[in-house]
Amino acid sequence: MISTIAGKSDKYELVVGLEVHAQLSTLSKVFSSDSAAFGAGPNEHISPISLGHPGTLPKLNKKAVEYAVKMGLACNCTINLRNTFARKNYFYADLPKGYQITQDQMPICLGGSVLVRLANGAKNIAIHHIHLEEDAGKSMHDQDHSDSLIDLNRAGVPLIEIVTEPDMRSSEEAGHFLTEVRKLVRYLDICDGNMEEGSLRCDANISVRLRGATTYGNRCEVKNLNSIRNVQRAIEHEFERQVNIIENGGHIDQNTLNFNADTGETSVLRSKEMANDYRYFPEPDLTPLSLNQEYIDKVLLTMPVLPNVLYEKYTAQLGLSDYDAGVITADKDFAQYFEQLIASTDNYKAAVNWLMGPIKSYLNDHSLSITDFTLKPGTLAGLIKLVDSGKINNTVASHKLFPELVKHGDKDAATLAAELNLLISADNDDVSRFIQDAIAKFPDKVIEYKKGKKGVLGLFMGEIMKSSKGKIDPQKTNQLLIKELESK
Repeated sequence: MISTIAGKSDKYELVVGLEVHAQLSTLSKVFSSDSAAFGAGPNEHISPISLGHPGTLPKLNKKAVEYAVKMGLACNCTINLRNTFARKNYFYADLPKGYQITQDQMPICLGGSVLVRLANGAKNIAIHHIHLEEDAGKSMHDQDHSDSLIDLNRAGVPLIEIVTEPDMRSSEEAGHFLTEVRKLVRYLDICDGNMEEGSLRCDANISVRLRGATTYGNRCEVKNLNSIRNVQRAIEHEFERQVNIIENGGHIDQNTLNFNADTGETSVLRSKEMANDYRYFPEPDLTPLSLNQEYIDKVLLTMPVLPNVLYEKYTAQLGLSDYDAGVITADKDFAQYFEQLIASTDNYKAAVNWLMGPIKSYLNDHSLSITDFTLKPGTLAGLIKLVDSGKINNTVASHKLFPELVKHGDKDAATLAAELNLLISADNDDVSRFIQDAIAKFPDKVIEYKKGKKGVLGLFMGEIMKSSKGKIDPQKTNQLLIKELESK
C-alpha cells in the first residue's frame, strides 16, 4: 500500500482539509441551562428548550464563548469582536428543532494556524475559521431489533468547529494536526479530547489533483472519524480510490462518505450538500454577540503556557532533544510535573531520564496517570541531587531507593537513603577489599585481562557491585580496579 501510494504521489497530489468538532467542557448546554455532563441515562438532560418546543428562546452560554476565544487565541486567530448566529436547516431524527444554531457569515475566530512538526520539518497548517454551534442528539440503531432509539442528552451541547484551509498534503500532516488540536484543547482545559467518546470528532475533505496543478479537484467529505488513525486510514484509502477512478477515465462525484473501520474503505452516505442546501439565515432569537479588546485581554490572562512555548523552552533554553521535548509536552499534566521538577534541579537531562524511565514504567505498571503519582517533584529532585553528588549510584537509586520513596512519600531522599543504608561508602579500605576479593575469585580472568581482553572488566565490576550491595561509586571503583589489574 505504501509503495503504491508513493508511486502515485509522483503524478498526483493529495489535498486535505479538516473540520474538527470539539465538545466544550461547560457545565450546561450552549443555549439552555440543561446539564452538558457525559454519561447520564438516555434523555435525562433535556428540557423544552433543548427539545425545541415552540415558544422557547435560546440564551447564549458565556463560558462557551470564553472557551471559543481561548482556542482562537491558542491558534493565533483574529477574534471577531462582532459575530452572529445563524440557522442551518436540515432534517435528522436526532435534531429536535429541525435546524442547528451555528455561525455562518460572522464566526467568532478568523484565520490563524497550527504548527505541526513533521519528519521533514515544521509546517503551519492554516485555519479558515473557528465557529460556535450546538450539537445534535444521538441515534442508536443497536438497542432494539426493529426500531432506532434517540437520546437527546447531547442535543444543545456546545461545540467549536475548527475548519482548516485545504493545506494538508499527506495523512501524516492530518494526523499531526489532529494531535496538536487535541493537545491544545487539553492544555486549555476546554475539552477532554476523547475521540472514542465523541467529544472530539473529525470530518475530512479529500481531493486529488495532478502534481503542479493550481485548481482543486472535486472533494469528498468523510464524516465522523473517531480516531486519529482512522482519519489517516480514510485519507490514504480515498487517495487510492480517487486516483484509480481518474486513471480509468472516471469522474469524482462530490459526495459525503462513511468510513468502515473494519474494512478500511469508504462508501457513499449521501450526495454532498452545498451551503445553499442548508438555507442559512440569521438566527432571529439571538442578538449579535459583541466583544471588546478588554474582554479578550482578560481571557488571555487566564491562558496556560501552551505546548509549543514549552517545546521551544526545553529545546532552546534547557538543551533537551526534540524527542524529549515532544514527549514531555505531549501531555499537560506530565509537562506540569516536569516544570515543578526543574524548579528544584538544574540537571534537566536527569530529570527527563527519570520521568521517561522509572516513573513512566511505574505509571504504566500500575495503570496510573502522573496526577495520581505520589512522589512529589521536590522529592525526586532530592534523589537526583544524591546521584549527582556521588552519594548513591544510579542503579541503587532506581532499583532500591526510588520504590521506597514512592511508598514513603513523606520522607526526603537523603533521609530514606541513610535509613536504608544505601549511601556509598567513603571508606577506601572497603572498596579496596571488594576489588581484591573479586580478583582473587577469578584468577583466570586476570590472565585474560593481561592478554588484552578488556571485556572481563564487566565481570569484575559485577562481582564488586554484588559484594558491596551497590554502595560504591562505579566510576571511581572502575578506575581503581584497572589500576589494580595493571599492577598484577
